[in-house]
Amino acid sequence: MWASRDGRNWRIGTATDVDWIAGHTTDGVSITTAIPPLFDAYATTYQADDTTAAAYERALVDHLVSHTARQPWWLAYLDTGAHDVVFPLAPRVSLYWNWPYVLVEAGPEQALGWRTGHMRHGLGSLPDLFFPADRSWLVSALWDDTWTCVGGSDPLIDSLQRNPLANARRVEPDQDALPPGLTRE
Repeated sequence: MWASRDGRNWRIGTATDVDWIAGHTTDGVSITTAIPPLFDAYATTYQADDTTAAAYERALVDHLVSHTARQPWWLAYLDTGAHDVVFPLAPRVSLYWNWPYVLVEAGPEQALGWRTGHMRHGLGSLPDLFFPADRSWLVSALWDDTWTCVGGSDPLIDSLQRNPLANARRVEPDQDALPPGLTRE
């Protein structure tokens, strides 16, 4: 299926495009609740109080772009009924606890610009889940978390930790994903 926006057609994803995620995460509080245990390294990241949503999101996306060959990205927007899913008439795919997501093949600029208002902090635009076509990394923020989980290569996670705007910390697969200083809602 295809949907139109910004004067062009975008491919809407299906369950096949996320079958490597669906059913491959674990229940609990570890990072593998959001990210399948397929990656060499993991991190959590969140917007610090002294950083704007735009600066934080741009830093995260720019970092991912610099570690990714040029290719399409899959962007997934969780349908909570109260937040922008970008393509409201598109079919949904189920992830995690059968949560409905709109999945669209696009790129980093669309990840930064399509959504208006984010459920975690109101001002951001990032999708709730996104990854490149080659699946070399995955970024996922679960519905009730105020942080974002990342899985990828060791060099990606190491360099993400060095980016002060990304506010990232490495997490082991069996470790609680909750960043220090934050609370679960």
